[in-house]
Amino acid sequence: MTDGTSWAERDGGLVLFRFRGVPVLLSPSWWVGSVAIVVLYAPLVERFLPDAGAVVSLSLAAAFAVLLGVSVLAHELGHCVVALRLGIPVRRLRLFLLGGLAEITRTPRKPSQEGLIAAAGPIVSAVLAALCGGVLLLMPAEGPIWLLVLECAVANVAVAVFNMLPGLPLDGGRMLRAGVWAAFGDRGIGTRAAVAGGWLVAALLMFWALWGLANESPDRWLRLGVCALTAWFVVSGARGELASDQRRTWPDGLVLADLVRPVLQLPAESPVANALSAAAGRGVVLVRADGVAAGLLDPVAAVRLAERSPMAPAEQAAEPIRPESVLLDSEPGEEIAERVQETAAWQFLVVDADGRPAGVLHRDDLRASLAGRRRF
Repeated sequence: MTDGTSWAERDGGLVLFRFRGVPVLLSPSWWVGSVAIVVLYAPLVERFLPDAGAVVSLSLAAAFAVLLGVSVLAHELGHCVVALRLGIPVRRLRLFLLGGLAEITRTPRKPSQEGLIAAAGPIVSAVLAALCGGVLLLMPAEGPIWLLVLECAVANVAVAVFNMLPGLPLDGGRMLRAGVWAAFGDRGIGTRAAVAGGWLVAALLMFWALWGLANESPDRWLRLGVCALTAWFVVSGARGELASDQRRTWPDGLVLADLVRPVLQLPAESPVANALSAAAGRGVVLVRADGVAAGLLDPVAAVRLAERSPMAPAEQAAEPIRPESVLLDSEPGEEIAERVQETAAWQFLVVDADGRPAGVLHRDDLRASLAGRRRF
């Protein structure tokens, strides 16, 4: 049983609201970043407004932190809207220390889809920055309201420019991957090019930070800290993207039938001890008297149940069969690898074209086979 909150939400932070059914979450790390922004930005407020006291300076600095968060949120909602319009589900949208992330549930099938989703965020940020810039032209360059509008413009420019850098996991890197993918017809080549771009972005960030140290720039220590943290984020994200892409790659010569375990159908009311004995390493589909599948037998749960009550119905140790955990034996290998990677299940029911059970695929079996074949 659950508490009504999906697994996608429980580890993400505070649920702010839902956008078209997609949970928008605020990670605890966002507060850490916001406090740092307030501390670092408050002295700059005094330069713009010399007459501002400590309370006003801190308030405007806090407003900038909030506006930056709202700007990132608008940016990510841009990704979310386009993904949903293209029929690609979004698991959740999360704001954290270094920005935000709209987590889509499956990889775009075409480079044009990847490019459109990636470009949507920077476009939203650029439009918001332009609107704020237009407002600034219509008002006197003084006072706290002017500074708030300026803050909003700066926040959106920063979000747009940073995300357009051509390296994964940034939007510019995704656009680069889409372009290379379209040119060569291979998403893997695009990923490797964009990962290289990520390493280059990280190197340039660290070069700029070290340049500031060498020239004793007034903001050298702040620059070093921000650049080092950002470079780490880019490198980690690029490595994660590369690993994820490799997990989706289906090696030549690998056949799904070689990985699928034989399947056995048993009545759902069968004693759990008998079901375990009959399974003998095979996948077990538990079927109710009306012919409806009750689920797949979970061996771990079944062993625990058998220890307490060996005659209990095996259905009590069943893992539900959800649409996303059913695979067609005719599906392309790449799509099977992706589905297994992105679905929160450890075993999958494989069916034939007529919907009849053809076997059970365990996540660990697929993972071990893919990893073993990549070593050769």
